[in-house]
Amino acid sequence: MSDDEQLVKQAQAGNAQAFEYLLESHYDTIFRFAFRWCGNREDAEDIAQQACVKLARGLGQYRFESSFTSWLYRLVINCAKDWQKTQGRHRYSADEHDHSQELVYDDKPEKSLLVRQLLTALENFSDGMKETVLLVHSEGLTHSEAAAILGIKESTISWRLHEIRKKFQSRFGQDKL
Repeated sequence: MSDDEQLVKQAQAGNAQAFEYLLESHYDTIFRFAFRWCGNREDAEDIAQQACVKLARGLGQYRFESSFTSWLYRLVINCAKDWQKTQGRHRYSADEHDHSQELVYDDKPEKSLLVRQLLTALENFSDGMKETVLLVHSEGLTHSEAAAILGIKESTISWRLHEIRKKFQSRFGQDKL
């Protein structure tokens, strides 16, 4: 049994200290993903806060059918989408992106630049494409891991990435992926 599984079980049983430790150990992931979703520190803080509240309220629903981090990514994605709807925000905008904070949250700025270019190029694609880019290219997950998080087939992840490559190539005249 992993440390996360033990902490989750303890937190589900009402152990507040276990929940606090679980949250502390995963907060950076929550915030980083939220930041990459919206590109703005203040908005990412709002999304992360919403995700923490949702985690506290919904931890009892976690059934150990996937890794805790997979379940957590899905929770943060849902919070980001909810935030986007309530804020009337539409798509990721490179103009809104808070470049001044980027290096704080990513040790590979060239990867952040690629992800930002991809998200801008994908403005007219579905959120599923955005989720795929963030999970695979930003978070470094495998196609299988991303598929498990999104509740879709691995072949769908591969297809999405293929479509993203085509879009990126047509927009920039080369394949950077």
